[in-house]
Parts: sequence; C-alpha cells; structure tokens
Amino acid sequence: MASRLASEVDYIVVGGGSAGCVVASRLSEDASISVCMLEYGRRNNSALVRWPAGYAKLQGEKNRYEWMTVPQKHLQNRRIPTPQGKLLGGGSSVNSMVYIRGNRNDYDNWAELGNDRWSYADVLSYFRKSEDNERLDDEFHGVGGPLGVSDQRSPCDLTRMFLRAGQELGYRFNHDFNGTRQAGVGFLQVTQRNVRRCSAAHAFIYPAESRPNLKVMTGVRVTRVLVENGRAIAVEYAVPGSREPQVVRARREVVVSGGAINTPKILLLSGIGPADEIARHGLKPVHDLPGVGKNLQDHLSAFTGMRLNKPISYSGQDKGLRAIRHGIEFLMFGTGAITSCVVEGGLFMSTTGNDLWPDTQMHFIPAGLSMHKEIVGHGITLAAANLRPQSRGEVALASGDFRDEPLIDPKFLSEEPDLRRNIDGIKAARELLHTRAFSSVFQSEESPGPDIRTDKEIGKYVREVAKTDFHPVGTCKMGSDKMAVVDQDLKMHGLEGLRVIDASVMPAIISGNTNAASIMIGERGADAILGRRLSPAISDPRPATVAS
Repeated sequence: MASRLASEVDYIVVGGGSAGCVVASRLSEDASISVCMLEYGRRNNSALVRWPAGYAKLQGEKNRYEWMTVPQKHLQNRRIPTPQGKLLGGGSSVNSMVYIRGNRNDYDNWAELGNDRWSYADVLSYFRKSEDNERLDDEFHGVGGPLGVSDQRSPCDLTRMFLRAGQELGYRFNHDFNGTRQAGVGFLQVTQRNVRRCSAAHAFIYPAESRPNLKVMTGVRVTRVLVENGRAIAVEYAVPGSREPQVVRARREVVVSGGAINTPKILLLSGIGPADEIARHGLKPVHDLPGVGKNLQDHLSAFTGMRLNKPISYSGQDKGLRAIRHGIEFLMFGTGAITSCVVEGGLFMSTTGNDLWPDTQMHFIPAGLSMHKEIVGHGITLAAANLRPQSRGEVALASGDFRDEPLIDPKFLSEEPDLRRNIDGIKAARELLHTRAFSSVFQSEESPGPDIRTDKEIGKYVREVAKTDFHPVGTCKMGSDKMAVVDQDLKMHGLEGLRVIDASVMPAIISGNTNAASIMIGERGADAILGRRLSPAISDPRPATVAS
C-alpha cells in the first residue's frame, strides 16, 4: 500500500524487481543514506508465491503485466504473450525459480563490445556475492549471501528419465550448469531456501525493511522522471484514488530499474530517448538519446510434446483431492509435487559443434502443455530455445498516456539464422523423446506430430507455435557507441543523476534464464553508485572458445 513519504531522499529506485530490490537493499546498508523504492506491484507472501509449484497459478493481471507483442510478421502475424512480474520482487516472484547465470563467453563478449569491466571474471565475483548455495562452495559459488540457491527437493521420475535420455544420446551429465562447463544435461538449481521461493524481495527487501533509512512503497505507479538543467532531480508518481501526481526529489540520484519493457517506457514518457518519437506523442523531448527502447532481444522457444501411457506426470495434479494430498505432504515433510519448479531438468547443447558456448537450451517439463494440440491425459514437454538470436526489436510508446501499454516488437525470426536454430532445436528435442529411456512410457508424439518431418514443415510449425521464454533484455544497452544508453557504471550518457540498473542494460542477451544475471547487475550497479568494485574472480580453468 502507498503511504506517506518524505518529499526528498538521497536515492530513488524506480521499480522493485530483481535488480531494483538489490540496489535498494545494498544502498540502505549504509545508515547515512536514505533510499526510497517505488513499485507498482503489490506485496504478496501467499502460498502461491512461496510454495514452489504455486507459480503455475500466478498468471493474470493481479500478479503480472499481461502484455502482448505487436503482430509478429514472421510468426504468422501472431501477437505473442509477454508477461512481466507485477509483484514486489518482479519476475523473481512469479518465475519458475531457475538459477542459470549464462555462459562465460556471454560476458567476455560484453567486454569485447566495449565493456571491459564486465568480463566473466568481473561478474563472477558479484554472482558469488549474492549467493547462498546449499550444496556448492567453490570458486564459482558463494555461501552466506542473501539469495537462497538450492537443489530441487523432490524431482519426479520422469525428469530422471530425461537425464538418462540425454546421456543415451551422448550429452554428458552436468551437476552444475553454472560451473566449469555449461553444456550437458542435468537437474536445474533453483532460487529457493528451505523449499520456499527466495525471490529478490525475500532475499533483499523483507529482511531490510526495519531500516529507518529505507522506504518501500508498493501500489504506486511512476509516471516520469523529472529533469532540470541536464540532471534528473525527482520522480513523479500516481497514487490510486488521487488525481494529483505526487513528487519525491532525489538529492543524489534516480535509479530506474523497471526491467527491459517498463524502463524504456518510463524514460520515453520522461522525454528521454529518440526525440522524434517522443514528440510524435505530444511529449516534450528533454534528452535526445536514440538507443532508448532499441536493441530488444528475447529467447524464442518452441515445444515438442509426448503423450504418456502411464499416469505419472504432473498433469492434473493441481486439482481436487490430489492437490489436497500434495499440500499435506508438503506441509508435513517438505517433499512431493508442491516442491517442484515444474521446469525440473535442463539441457544445454550446440547445434554448430561449439560445446563451450551452447546455442540451444531445453527446459524439461514433466507435464503435457497444449501449445500445438491438446495432450489428452498425461504427457511431457520439451521447450527448445535459441539462446543467441540475431533478431533485434524495440519497445515504443503507444501514446503519451502512462496508463497505455507499450508497443513491444521483438521482431522474432526477422533474421533467417534464428529460424535455423529453432528448427535444429526441435529436431534435437524430438530425438530425446524417442530414446530408449522413455520407451516404457511413450505412447505418441503429439507435437510437432509424426506428420511434420521436413525442415520446411518444422519451420512452419515453429512459426505457428513458438513463444517467448520471457527473457526480454537490451533496451537501454551499456556501451560507448551511438546507440548505447548507459556507460559501464550504468550512468546515462549525457544526463547527470540518472542510472539504469536492470536487464535492459545487457548489450547482448545471455545464454540462459535472465533472473540471476539481473540480480548480478543490481549488485554491480549498487557498488558503482557507492564507488566500490569487487576484485575480479580467479579465471576458471575452461579454455577459450571460438565464437559461433
């Protein structure tokens, strides 16, 4: 709920998502610094948020922005759902809790793009700083940080079959996707502590709320950043039930951490971005910065599904007496289906032979998803995503009214190599489902289906069913070229007192789920504000790779 707020603080953090929670918490560790964080979403500490399997019930406007892309020319003109978290904690409160950092080559690539202080050795120190890993404590992993990272408590037998299927095809078993090598098949670690979701809010904000210098406001909607004489000086926000906008001033800096969709929207509404686009909506340009909203990237994923001949998947387990039984087991023993993040197994592979930098990620889901046609009864699903798309899109304003949804255009498959990767991903997923490991439960391939065989047919299937993996990044990229929005300290080019600290600063998308990297960016950004920098970690023993 919104409450009374001091009219001036040292730092304003706009957005209480994965990165924003880190920034607000870390800054407020210094008792001499006053911090205010403004978040449109509400607090939610319900069982649906804390109990791992509950995330499957968190869809809807109450908990997420249920946004859609504009029609995608290369996906049969479909509008693709692009939800984003709308709770304190942002995406970390509604996601599947998968803890993947990406590949070392992703960050070394950032360094090669002109961000030499963001190499893998640099960012590894910050990943370790946040982490409290229940199993791993080594050069790659930390213990004692705010963010709980755990093994899954009760993965189901189907996930074990998936691991055997991968090894049957020659993929090595990987006990740590964030360690020496990313390639291989294995169980995914998750952002949980004591078999409960550990969102960025639970890790960084709730333990810090007793600090008198930290003010967290939820249910308020930031409408714009106010700029005066080339400096961001304040934030304007709307409070439900009030017609008059409220203003809080920043003595030192404003930090925008709204995520790759909301951050450019807020900046554009503030007159910061491409001047011609801003003026088109009747708004006054205050800082012409052409890269705001550009460079949008996301992972495009397509499904392969199988119907089972036995009732052993998670399909239907959330209904009736079965749901009650699972709830009792969870409360009494901390085991069973409720502990599942649903996306239990993972595989990283290369379609080009470069296993040091996989280009395809698969999520194994021990349930039948009706993405192509309904799987009657029990099933399993493999989602295969292209990790390094060449397609680039944008986020733009639909109007000058802050209440209107932004125009989201990832331009999926606008670059031809992206379709090739998705086709190859489907073919690899299909191989897995037809292994000996699944032969005892296999009934039929439902998606794409036995009638879809050729590359042309698979490509058509991809265009008909592919969806986002919910990993938008890049719309306020870090760098020094003409389209860069922030520098390596995440300060906005050409404007004082303003930083962007969230996934939008990624110059190129990472090879995997983006939540862990967003938290790392929050850690780096907070240290940049405070004038600190962790020493780079000792480089890991993996050899260098040739870019694919």
